[in-house]
Amino acid sequence: MTEAVGTGDAERGRSPRRAMCAAVLSLEAIAIALSTPVMIAISDIRPALALPLGLGLALLCVLVAGMLRREPAYLLGHAVQVGAVALGLLAPLMFVVGGLFALLWATAYGLGRKIENERAAAFADYDRRRESDA
Repeated sequence: MTEAVGTGDAERGRSPRRAMCAAVLSLEAIAIALSTPVMIAISDIRPALALPLGLGLALLCVLVAGMLRREPAYLLGHAVQVGAVALGLLAPLMFVVGGLFALLWATAYGLGRKIENERAAAFADYDRRRESDA
């Protein structure tokens, strides 16, 4: 069984944790941005407060999603989750929405890390077998 040189190289560089966490942050950005008019209309929060907080946090979600190639960005992702839940102080429904996204974030982060570790072990085993056959 022969394999083309470098076939697995592109696959090794892919991070399931980064993909899942970026997806959560992207969806969270949409939910938070859409919560901004709700905060203004239903919760009677002043636009001068709701716009910078809601849209700022939504923008931060998008920026952090793009920064996930580096490990410190995951810490920012954790901070974003705290901010999303803290929006519940302005609009109580955000406790629920922020909590759901925090749960999704924790699941994506933990499951993604587990998959990365298992993939690293599988690739190491593959490399050992390939070197022993050569």
